[in-house]
Amino acid sequence: MNTPTPAPTSAGMPDRMDPLCISAFTACSAIGRGSAATLSALRSRAGGLRTNDFGEAPVPTFIGRVDGIEATPLPDKLGHFDCRNNRLAWLTLGQDGFRDTVDTAKHRYGVSRVAVVLGTSTSSIGATEEGYRRADADGCFPADLRHEELHTPHATANFVQQALGLTGVCVTIATACSSSAKAFAQAARLLQQDVADAVVVGGVDSLCGSVLFGFHSLQLVSDAPCRPFDIARSGINIGEAGGFALLEREGRGPSLLGYGESSDAHHMSSPHPQGLGARRALAEALARGGLAPEQVDYINLHGTASLKNDEVEAKVIADTFPERVHASSTKGWTGHTLGAAGILESVITLLALEHGLAPGTLNTRTLDPACGPQVRVNNTEGPLQHGLNLSFGFGGSNCVLLFGRAGVP
Repeated sequence: MNTPTPAPTSAGMPDRMDPLCISAFTACSAIGRGSAATLSALRSRAGGLRTNDFGEAPVPTFIGRVDGIEATPLPDKLGHFDCRNNRLAWLTLGQDGFRDTVDTAKHRYGVSRVAVVLGTSTSSIGATEEGYRRADADGCFPADLRHEELHTPHATANFVQQALGLTGVCVTIATACSSSAKAFAQAARLLQQDVADAVVVGGVDSLCGSVLFGFHSLQLVSDAPCRPFDIARSGINIGEAGGFALLEREGRGPSLLGYGESSDAHHMSSPHPQGLGARRALAEALARGGLAPEQVDYINLHGTASLKNDEVEAKVIADTFPERVHASSTKGWTGHTLGAAGILESVITLLALEHGLAPGTLNTRTLDPACGPQVRVNNTEGPLQHGLNLSFGFGGSNCVLLFGRAGVP
């Protein structure tokens, strides 16, 4: 007999929050650099996954690789930060006029009043791996990699802050695959507590041996393009991505309406079997936004194409939302970008709201019967006002973000 899953009650739910303006946003991933390329790939259903060609002995899988990172030099004054992750960050900062928008915020508020909150799970670990590969007979790193601040989990956030010429609060969040979604929640608190007047939120994770071999050792990667929510899904594909958004209390643009966070503490790598943490985070996001489930139009699901994640997430969505809601995973386009998934899929959600395009679920052929009618394979077009982004990390670290289209209260 199936045990009914208890739904979160209104008791203990947060109060409605004041919406925050998203003044600018951008992303780079395997499907392109910047918003226009990302939207075009989603609309044309052109995925970015390819046979793994990363590293000297590639893991047999597919990856979402960003072209052009190797040919992206850092500014001379930041050369000591040189690594794949920071090159990807610099490449992303150059898209959609994002640096110009940050410059405007700097002049409006002052360089010490613009914070940086960045999510990552790899940071610069690829540079550390390279240091060990190129170590001399005494075990010393080569001269170009002997920079202490490069080999820390905070390296990319430090790099972004210095690259943007900021001096305010600078925070790194590392909660696995929910990292850059939680960056939005941290940013909201900084603004609400008047610690900052604007916050650069984002996430950057790049391909490296530790991630590819680590997930392969857990038997979680697929040797074919991933198929989220498919009855025959066989695992994830690792991708890399960078993304940024600028949050302010007021301004023009779409809005962050709510966020919800929870921790299952159920298992190191599997979600709670009834999705209790996911349900709690979802309920909190809706409560902060003052919305009911039927007011949501689009949901970007975590949808990794792993057996348990998709099964549990599909159950949560089926139990919570009406049939008309369009839910899908976009990881068939980009791969699972780990600590950057939250920001990348938030950018995709914001593009969906702006352009009235709800992406389907790429590569998926036959939906698992566990899915409700909300999970869609095909793209749909039409007006969208409110969207959710769901991000779930190892250890049960969950975050749900609620967004509103520009001009929607």
